[in-house]
Amino acid sequence: MESDGRKHPIHLAARERFNTAIIIFATVCTKERKPILANENSHQLLRNAWKLKTDWIVGRYVIMPDHIHFFCAPGTMPRVPLAPWMKFWKSHAARFWPNPQDAPIWQRHFWDTQLRRGESYAQKWDYVVQNPVRAKLLEAWNEWPYQGELNELRW
Repeated sequence: MESDGRKHPIHLAARERFNTAIIIFATVCTKERKPILANENSHQLLRNAWKLKTDWIVGRYVIMPDHIHFFCAPGTMPRVPLAPWMKFWKSHAARFWPNPQDAPIWQRHFWDTQLRRGESYAQKWDYVVQNPVRAKLLEAWNEWPYQGELNELRW
């Protein structure tokens, strides 16, 4: 496959579809994939950062050692673009990070995709919640302490 020359992901604006929820699946990685996220301090800091600015609201999430997967939906209407909200919470988390020697914390870009139907939400969640098991961090997904749901995102 030939490269289109981009060095970072393209972020398309969320599209409204008649009578369908807008739910975005996002992945954010640490700078150089440093394994600094899977601990209670980081978990609480991220949850608090996501709650501070409600332009977008976080639903289900899984925090891995070097990346985060989460689902989010617009929290305000008219909705604002996703990128400024991402920049806000990443900056907030970095500013209050408990271990200054971990800086820089985040990769500059993130990956996102808009879900098209309820089945894809369930399928993506099934995949995401199994990440700690696939990484051999534990044997059962429900034992992973760095996951949760801040808001119920209904399809």
